[in-house]
Amino acid sequence: MKCTYSITVNLDITEVIQYKRNNGTKLYPLLIYVLTKTVNNHEEFRTAIDEKGHIGIWHILHPCYTIFHKDNETFSEVWTEWNDNLTAFLDNWEKDMALYGNSHEINPKPSTPANVFPISILPWTSFTGFNLNITTSGDDYLLPIFTFGKYFTQADRFLIPLSIQVHHAVCDGFHVSRFINEAQQICNELFATNSTNR
Repeated sequence: MKCTYSITVNLDITEVIQYKRNNGTKLYPLLIYVLTKTVNNHEEFRTAIDEKGHIGIWHILHPCYTIFHKDNETFSEVWTEWNDNLTAFLDNWEKDMALYGNSHEINPKPSTPANVFPISILPWTSFTGFNLNITTSGDDYLLPIFTFGKYFTQADRFLIPLSIQVHHAVCDGFHVSRFINEAQQICNELFATNSTNR
């Protein structure tokens, strides 16, 4: 049975914001790093169906994320090669932005691999719920879909809405809850310990 569900939570990104300020890094690639690191730690978020209908688990997933063009208010999708090392991943992201960030093509970076998952951001508004209604022809889409909102402050902390949409065939509430807790742990610990290492 095709059954997807979504959950929206507020991630505390206070340490991520501090890292951003200390290192002159953009926030979006740091958020992409958090999600991709967590996704690659768990098989249920890397489970997919190939073009022949075979189910399997990708060894690694790369992020494919939207970028907004202010001049004509359109979006492009760019993928970046994953690297678990934060500095190396940020270097990959910066190279991709230099090469493809200003292109208005929908997929400006060529040779998008099959093992990518989508991330988008709505930096103009915060939300308490977000749901994508997707219809597909053929096989179901099993990989997760992530959407960030506009971050805000609360009690001197920086919070950002994160919507996670998954297929119930591969992800139960337990798995999504574990994902959320682990992503929060990465935000709290990794960026606090690496705040001046870049």
